[in-house]
Amino acid sequence: MYKLTSELILYRDLEEKSILSELSGVFYDFDNKCDKVFLKNRVNDILRRVLELAEKYGFGRNLWQDYLTFYMLTNENPLSLSCENAPAFDGSVNSFARSDFKIIKQLFDFDFSPIEEYLGTNCFTLITHYDAAPVQKNEYDMRVGKAVREVSGLIDKAKDEYGVYDILTRFYREKGVGVFAFGKALCFSGGKLCPMVETDNILLEHLVGYSEQKEELIGNTEAFVRRLPANNVLLYGDSGTGKSTSIRALANMFFDRGLRLVEVYKHQLKDLSDIISKIKNRNYRFIIFMDDLSFEEYEVEYKFLKAAIEGGFETMPENVLIYATSNRRHIVREMWQDRSDMSAYEVHRSDTLQEKLSLFDRFGIAINFSKPTREEFFEIVLALAARHPEITLSDEEIIREAGVWEIYHGGVSGRSAQQFINYLAGKA
Repeated sequence: MYKLTSELILYRDLEEKSILSELSGVFYDFDNKCDKVFLKNRVNDILRRVLELAEKYGFGRNLWQDYLTFYMLTNENPLSLSCENAPAFDGSVNSFARSDFKIIKQLFDFDFSPIEEYLGTNCFTLITHYDAAPVQKNEYDMRVGKAVREVSGLIDKAKDEYGVYDILTRFYREKGVGVFAFGKALCFSGGKLCPMVETDNILLEHLVGYSEQKEELIGNTEAFVRRLPANNVLLYGDSGTGKSTSIRALANMFFDRGLRLVEVYKHQLKDLSDIISKIKNRNYRFIIFMDDLSFEEYEVEYKFLKAAIEGGFETMPENVLIYATSNRRHIVREMWQDRSDMSAYEVHRSDTLQEKLSLFDRFGIAINFSKPTREEFFEIVLALAARHPEITLSDEEIIREAGVWEIYHGGVSGRSAQQFINYLAGKA
């Protein structure tokens, strides 16, 4: 095995402590007849990591093959990146790829019996004939596990490196590679983009009302995923009206068409240029999502956002848009004194006002989500109640109780309506 992995080219960027590199080291020592007890301890440590990976993603049947497949589906290299959502191509990289796939096919069918006989164990036989117990996973891990099992089964049946090449390049072309292939939404942590493993399955049709607002939001996003001109969007208005929900629903609606959400918090605006640099050359469409965005008078982070949207020397990549929500139309807090040039400290105070308002102006589309009327609130409540067959109250009873609820629980809003329905369903 050590000789095989040392000949990899495109897929050789193994982490120092990765499972494959560690196992290769074990076989190097096995070939040199290293101490059995020492080798067996190392093998057991490696197999524990394989089992942990299998448990996390729900691998099964042959954990060794599933691990190799997982490694290839998440490995970013010249082949996988060039195939990502792009047509097939001819080039010298294909020769290197087929050479690697020939090795990988040998690794797929690797005979572990000699080391098992040497160590007196059947551990490799167990993981290559594995009976996995069904366990409920989060959405991201289930998506990874499903893809790995399907591709692993195809590679196992492939006759040679040409078959492996066709299987993997098709996957890269249709799904992509790495976290972008599986994650609907990502966050920025530790200097890298990480998938959000638990995401809402909410759809825009689940949001009652606001049809005009949703139509405008969908239209702009539709143009964006079709690679047509589109605008940055600000959703502003009363709290609890579905602004954040609407944007998160877009990730579900357009995921299969290459849309990915990257959630960025206010304190990370200083890292915005770094985040954009990591996604600008990928063949996906990215919405940088900033929720509940607002700035106090003394906060200057909004200037990083202004520069990113428009005004920096480097223009915003065509595959990136910024969608933000705010309870305030003017995102930067505005003071009455800003509207006067009379200030003991600043000669042209009105310039400060223009500086604050200019951030709002850089969103091409601003959509207002206002609080519903009491009648609209009751319509939302009834529509939500209809989705819960366990709620057996009449419409009149629901409306009467909803009227009492909104008085003591935050007034009329979509969020308040949902909380009321959760309350009714919970005691049904």
